[in-house]
Amino acid sequence: MSAPRAGRSSSERHRNRRSAGCVLSDMRVNRRPQPTPDERELRLWKVGRALLVTFAAALLVSAGVFYGLMYLLDVQEIDRTAKLDASTLFDLVKLSFGVVAGAGALVALVVAYRRQRVDEAGAHRDATRLHTERFSQAVDKLGSDSPAVRLGGVHALAGLADDAPDDNLRQTCIDVLCAYLQLPFTPDSGADPAHEEEHFRYLALRKVRHTILRLIGDHYRRPKGTHGSWQGCDLDFTGITIDCDVSFQGARFCGGTLNFAHVVFTGGSVFSRGEVSFSGAVFSGSEVWFGDAAFADGTVSFSDATFSDGLVHFARSKFSGGVVSFDRATFSGGDVSFSDAVFSGGAVSFRHVTGLAPSGLLTAVGTPAPATVTLPSYWPIP
Repeated sequence: MSAPRAGRSSSERHRNRRSAGCVLSDMRVNRRPQPTPDERELRLWKVGRALLVTFAAALLVSAGVFYGLMYLLDVQEIDRTAKLDASTLFDLVKLSFGVVAGAGALVALVVAYRRQRVDEAGAHRDATRLHTERFSQAVDKLGSDSPAVRLGGVHALAGLADDAPDDNLRQTCIDVLCAYLQLPFTPDSGADPAHEEEHFRYLALRKVRHTILRLIGDHYRRPKGTHGSWQGCDLDFTGITIDCDVSFQGARFCGGTLNFAHVVFTGGSVFSRGEVSFSGAVFSGSEVWFGDAAFADGTVSFSDATFSDGLVHFARSKFSGGVVSFDRATFSGGDVSFSDAVFSGGAVSFRHVTGLAPSGLLTAVGTPAPATVTLPSYWPIP
């Protein structure tokens, strides 16, 4: 990434604002919540057809119950008499009223069920319409030139994700937050008084990115199924720069995809001057991609993590600086791969781990293991 030019003209700043606005506008159009199949059309039978099917089903059930009781009671023959006395006639009248009452109850049940379905569909449409309006307003805020307004848009999108009527709408909000992290940004111009305005603007916009990362970590640590939990949702961190603390400590990756792949800068996602913690996390069904990531600085911790299922790939990752810890991690299942990873610096530790070595790790480390990599003695070096 090249160094910033000495100052920025007003026309350049205007072009940057238009560029960010256009990108976020495209995100709003392309990532607008898509209706679910139940929303597109409320598929209900016509009343006549529904009643006919209901009556037919009721008759079949009644006949089944009648003949079942006859079989259980071992009835051999029904006594037939040509004479219809008053008692029998009264019983027939009562039976007729019972049949009519039962039919009325079935009609009421069918009508009530249809009304309930229509009401639920209408409530869901209203909730989706309100969500879409709030979604558009929040994305517009992300395209603002003011960092404070952008920060408000970030919190608005996070709140929308928490209150989303369904998982698809929640995922859309998360996708937009991740996409914002992937937008290019002007690097820091330093503390030179001549570029003081650019420096303060960089710090303000960095605060927006840090807030997104913090909110994602906070929501992903909440137990799955509770309000505000984003576990099971996809997170696309492709090509981003993490220069702050992000915690997924104790999170359970039991669904969805966490993606650090597809490089943008220096061969991949760059971890620098921050601590990314997966300590105590459980990987038991997700796809987590760190392929081509560059661990250049800061600390990334997988201490006490459990890899029991799913897919976790560090293929072609570059460990050139900082500290990456897998201390006390448990490798009991799943596919954890370090194929073609490069260990050229920093400190990578696998102390006191449990289980077999991940696929491709020992080959990537090589023989003898470099001083920057600490492996347990019971892992055989090829």
